[in-house]
Amino acid sequence: MLSNRQQFDYAVGDMGINLYFMSAMTYLLFFYTDVYGLSAEVAAGVFLFARVIDAITDPIMGFLADRTRTRWGKFRPYVLFGAVPLAVIAVATFTVPGFDKLGQIIWAYATYTLFGIIYTVVTIPYAALSAVISNDYQERSRFTSVRMMLALAGGAIVSVGMLPLVDMFGGDEAGFQLTMIVFGVIATFLLWLTFRGTEETMPSLDAGDKVNFRDSVRVVVTNSPLWITIALFCLGMLAFTFRFTTVPYYFKYSMGREDLIWLYMLVTLAVMFPGLLAVPWLSRKYGKAGAVRLGALIAMVGAVGFYFTPATDVWLVFVWGSVLAIGGAPIMVLGWAMLADTVEHGEVRTGIRAEGVVFSTASFFQKMAKAIAGSGIAAMLAWFGFVANQEQSQETIAGLLFMIAVCPLLFNALLFLVSLAHRLDRTRHAAIVRDLTERSIKPTHG
Repeated sequence: MLSNRQQFDYAVGDMGINLYFMSAMTYLLFFYTDVYGLSAEVAAGVFLFARVIDAITDPIMGFLADRTRTRWGKFRPYVLFGAVPLAVIAVATFTVPGFDKLGQIIWAYATYTLFGIIYTVVTIPYAALSAVISNDYQERSRFTSVRMMLALAGGAIVSVGMLPLVDMFGGDEAGFQLTMIVFGVIATFLLWLTFRGTEETMPSLDAGDKVNFRDSVRVVVTNSPLWITIALFCLGMLAFTFRFTTVPYYFKYSMGREDLIWLYMLVTLAVMFPGLLAVPWLSRKYGKAGAVRLGALIAMVGAVGFYFTPATDVWLVFVWGSVLAIGGAPIMVLGWAMLADTVEHGEVRTGIRAEGVVFSTASFFQKMAKAIAGSGIAAMLAWFGFVANQEQSQETIAGLLFMIAVCPLLFNALLFLVSLAHRLDRTRHAAIVRDLTERSIKPTHG
């Protein structure tokens, strides 16, 4: 059983990670089009290329992590040594170099691609830690809830602090660069705190018995609950990305209230905290898949309400945006807990425990979803005739509403349907753990 301190030390790392995640997810496209000066078409290319490369590196990183053996464990060293390089490249990504137009485009491709690679080096091992600090079905729901609450806190820091800090540091290029320096220092400290306060307690294979590539493939291919969880993850990521990335554009151009962007971000993140607190209870009452379905239904109601709300009705925009956000809480928490449960499912079927490969495979597809969403949003902006820092056409305004409301509605509807196929519930997982214990299968950290 993990102590409250151990749960906090693990969870706080995701607060740091989310300083980067939310900055890139919410503001990087806006930074590229409205500050950096890239066209929506060029920005779409940057997002697609960088995020595809980012996704491809995930399985490689998972395989390497599973084969890592150090006195600190196999996952924690990456959290320790990757924190500073991640901070440096994050700052570079939000920097406008003094190059000509071609040089700036190359810089954008290079920095965002490197950011994704180093982000993978840190976050894949961090995520896999959740499977080696506990193997208890319900405890995973509890500490993942703590993790997501602190992740939301990191997101709230970005939501509330990003634009005010940018303005305080001089605005535009210098403001974004200095703000990311602040975020980088904070995130590095928090990731080091996770390294210090966690311990990999699940036993590993001996150094001579490291998981090979063939075993890794077998663990993934034969693990049907993993693929269902991956589908849920991807749909949740698509809904989240469209919902958040479109916000700055919707508020600036559809509502004419750029001053409210930070407040909307704060409110829609803050209302998720009660939802996160309720998730362990919902998981006990309805099961993890049932709680995810309930969240999808709530999100769909919010999306419909948002679509039929005039952009001039600020109050209702906040209300329906909050409902949509609350509906996203269950998959945010339980997706990670469900993923950890698939590690034991794969182990009982193959005799191989490969947390790194399981988590990196899920992350690969999640990032592919993020790549499709990020580049898709940029491409849709171009399709709907968006031109930065100008009054937009009615076609563009309608397109922004489609992206912020209709797309999340569709993704949550699919999420609801896919969740019906999830069968790895508490009873089945407990039987798997008992089976592993009785067979005395030695778990392999990897």
